[in-house]
Amino acid sequence: MLKFFVLAVLVVLGALTTLAAAIGGPGWWVLLAIVVLLLCLAVYDVTQKRHSILRNYPVLGHFRFLLEDIRPELQQYFIERNWDGRPFDRDVRSSIYQRAKDVKTEQPFGTERDVDEPGYEYLVHSTRPVDPAPAPPRVRIGGPDCTRPYDMALMNVSAMSFGALSGNALVALNRGAARGGFAHDTGEGGLSKYHQQGGDLVWEIGSGYFGARTKDGGFDPGKFADTATGDQVKMVSLKLSQGAKPGIGGVLPGAKVTQEIADARGVPKGEKCVSPPAHKVFSTPRELVLFIAKMRELSGGKPAGFKLCLGSRSDFLAICKAMVAEGVTPDFVIVDGGEGGTGAAPLEYEDHIGTPLTEGLLNVHNALVGVGLRDRVKVGASGKVATGIDIVKRLVQGADYTNSARSMMMAVGCIQAQLCHTNTCPVGVATQDTKRARALDVPSKTDRVFHYQKACVEQALQVMGSMGVHGPDELQPHMLRRRVDHDRVASYAEMFHHLQPGELLTAAPPGSWERDWALADPDRFTP
Repeated sequence: MLKFFVLAVLVVLGALTTLAAAIGGPGWWVLLAIVVLLLCLAVYDVTQKRHSILRNYPVLGHFRFLLEDIRPELQQYFIERNWDGRPFDRDVRSSIYQRAKDVKTEQPFGTERDVDEPGYEYLVHSTRPVDPAPAPPRVRIGGPDCTRPYDMALMNVSAMSFGALSGNALVALNRGAARGGFAHDTGEGGLSKYHQQGGDLVWEIGSGYFGARTKDGGFDPGKFADTATGDQVKMVSLKLSQGAKPGIGGVLPGAKVTQEIADARGVPKGEKCVSPPAHKVFSTPRELVLFIAKMRELSGGKPAGFKLCLGSRSDFLAICKAMVAEGVTPDFVIVDGGEGGTGAAPLEYEDHIGTPLTEGLLNVHNALVGVGLRDRVKVGASGKVATGIDIVKRLVQGADYTNSARSMMMAVGCIQAQLCHTNTCPVGVATQDTKRARALDVPSKTDRVFHYQKACVEQALQVMGSMGVHGPDELQPHMLRRRVDHDRVASYAEMFHHLQPGELLTAAPPGSWERDWALADPDRFTP
């Protein structure tokens, strides 16, 4: 009925417009044009077969699609509260923007968070706090087989490829890293000219081996060595999986493979670029460990490691068994959280696949402790690190340092529009559209990256001082507590079993570790 009502109204308006034209009233031609356009639209809506809403509600149905398009903006700016936005709430986003602008961030009138809600976490302060460390500590990355160790900052730029981010965004990030003395992970899309702006680099390669690739998509040791031995590359990393989409690869359509992307990835311009789900260079945990050793050798003795979003704990224990059996260890392991990140992914993967960072980090840390190798392998945490509290919490949970991607994007102007995969980023951060990317002013955004990282690390050190510790080495699991339910709070020392050094090798593994340890096989990955 509504359809016929709309059409009837349009017919009446058309008749009135015709009458106005006959009389010759002022502006009649404008009204006539509007009615003609609406009539044409109504006819199109009724005859098209793609949208049922428009067939039943011509003209008016378009308002539904308009409201749907602007829903995220309405939600973010007018509806959501300061503390409940996702993935990052307004309080956190505001803190990032203020610190990036070198503005002191303080909040009056107490917390807005429900401290009685299960899941609320807090750090335990000391009755006798100490002064913060006078200078940010560095983390020495490099085991006994590494001849060129690297001193890592507590907070660094996480993996983001050229192709996912614009050239201007990467230039600002790398120049900010150079100014602040922290590291910048290239992502798996190759080492582009935009990454090479003086900042220390962690060169990441994935299953596509971009930048170190044979014509048939295999690994080319010569090409890898040529790049890995460069002065700006400080560490090399093999990506096994990422939190946004663990277990699947990716395809970059040929139309998107520009000359710049082709140069960075070492692929032909205009041809489809594939990252397969699995690696070709290894098929067992033992082969993985030995390949990491080969990467270290090819890079000239620089730290070599891998990044993963934890899946099966027994798989990681199998890798640990391979380390023990071969007497070879990676210099670092980066743990990514299943909460997702800058990579766009199917909803099923974003919401339901991959171990969340807290559990993944605790498992990796404890597994390395349990096989007596924790002192040889440093652990990085990558996932929603945006404030000083995030840094401290991840250090308590077992990390040695942290990486940040999305908050670093916000430091260069990202507004969480969540259009990263559409090439229509409104601020020129996650796009290859040169007109959009031109809006990102590199000098000012470089300053913002520098100020943001510096403020976060300083805040982390201040928090540690309030906890009565002089640095990360003194942090303990009992210092982080979680409200388990409305009438009970437990520390991380109580909630999780923490293995003793070498416990998996010298005694019957405790609790659930026994089953996973028994399943772990250094010569196969378990499904």
